[in-house]
Amino acid sequence: MIAVALTSLIAFILYLLTEWRGRKRKEGEPPLIKGWIPYIGKALEFGRDAHKFLTSYKEKYGDIFTVRIAGKYMTFIMDPVLYPNVIKHGRQLDFHEFSDQVAPVTFGYPPIRSAKFPGMDEEIQKSYRLLQGENLSSLTENMMGNLQLVFRQDYLGEEGEWRTGDMYSFCNQVMFEATFMTMYGKPTHAARHAGMAALREKFEKFDAMFPLLIAQIPISLLGATKAVRDDLIRFFLPEKMSAWCGSSRFIQRRTEVFEQYDLLGDLDKAAHHFAILWASVGNTVPATFWAMYYLVTHPDALAAVRGELDHILQLEGREPGRPRNITLTLEQLDSLLYLGSAISESLRLSSASMNIRVAQEDFTLRLERGRSIAVRKGDVIALYPQSVHTDPDIFQDPEVYKFDRFVEDGKEKTDFYKHGQKLKYYRMPFGSGSTKCPGRYFAVNEMKQFLSLVLLYFDVEVLEGQKKVSLDSSRAGLGILLPASDVRFRYRPRQP
Repeated sequence: MIAVALTSLIAFILYLLTEWRGRKRKEGEPPLIKGWIPYIGKALEFGRDAHKFLTSYKEKYGDIFTVRIAGKYMTFIMDPVLYPNVIKHGRQLDFHEFSDQVAPVTFGYPPIRSAKFPGMDEEIQKSYRLLQGENLSSLTENMMGNLQLVFRQDYLGEEGEWRTGDMYSFCNQVMFEATFMTMYGKPTHAARHAGMAALREKFEKFDAMFPLLIAQIPISLLGATKAVRDDLIRFFLPEKMSAWCGSSRFIQRRTEVFEQYDLLGDLDKAAHHFAILWASVGNTVPATFWAMYYLVTHPDALAAVRGELDHILQLEGREPGRPRNITLTLEQLDSLLYLGSAISESLRLSSASMNIRVAQEDFTLRLERGRSIAVRKGDVIALYPQSVHTDPDIFQDPEVYKFDRFVEDGKEKTDFYKHGQKLKYYRMPFGSGSTKCPGRYFAVNEMKQFLSLVLLYFDVEVLEGQKKVSLDSSRAGLGILLPASDVRFRYRPRQP
């Protein structure tokens, strides 16, 4: 036993020495920041406040630097002028290596890029087209109907009666169920699914652990998380889904693809469907909250957006107020210029995604004005758009909500500059390049529909005496930040 313990101790000391000596910066490489904790590097500091962390190192080392974070060497490109140079390197810089490692472990399905499932990845990628183009019209129509169903049955009370609630919970309850029904359909003999509140509560428990799962912390170390995930997965078992009707063409196609592979078990298929649920609501719900919160707390924004909506109703010969049935087409949603700008502005203020690429080989990444950096195989190249969204050189008074920031001369404003150069990438809540979120059009349409119905159906006010809601930065790098606290508000059926 003593010999075994001594051997283990020696091995551990050698590991620490190796880690401490570790990687050395080579000629042509960016400044290297390793941290003093072996393997961990700067992960703890980054996790506490990623934006503050990156801003401070940018001031010290410039626009490009490499940081060791949880065993990975991550090179951050902080100048948005350089983003196109990174994004165009699709061969040398690949996103799928990272997602292939993380997503299966997080959601509990086997890796699909393997000999066991030939061609599956290509078919799944093709299925995402069913969230765009002409397929978006049917998704939009179904979502509008499902939103109105939930609003009418749960929230539209007697005329003139004020009701109070928590705004994030309100957004969460409505968007979760309406999105679920739009994607997966409804029970054959009922208008709504039973047990939706319990499903949402379990989803919230899983979602709270999502940052740790993405950081590749074993799920066995996260208490009841595995049991919660197993329950969520079982909700989508094939025998249960076969009793639902009216699912989206997107889900139908994915189900057809899964059925082609005998080695894909029922739990594996269900885990894939659960992953799509998270992709559908994990970021859209907090994004919807922020869009609603900023609108309700800025009367000028609320008046401008409500004016657009009333104008659309008047064009159709309907009086402003609370019409019983509301249908907004894709064209009408696209015409809501101030609503679109307000959503873009709330996304600018609340999104903290990180665009990641993994180097497939040693190569030289050529940048603007003759600059270049040496990149090692296996290194991560990271873009952190929150630093762009909060850059005063790009957005005047970046900490201020301006609902019309993305409107100019009666159309969408797309001209933003850095160093006098027009930016191709100035607002990036959905990623970039070929890895952009394939459901981004549907997500924005959902938000527009939800907000349109809220403003057409309700008078809404935030209760007085509350502090301004702040961002919870614990999910930095993963998409839309959650609010640090909920906010109390009141609503009633809209008065004439």
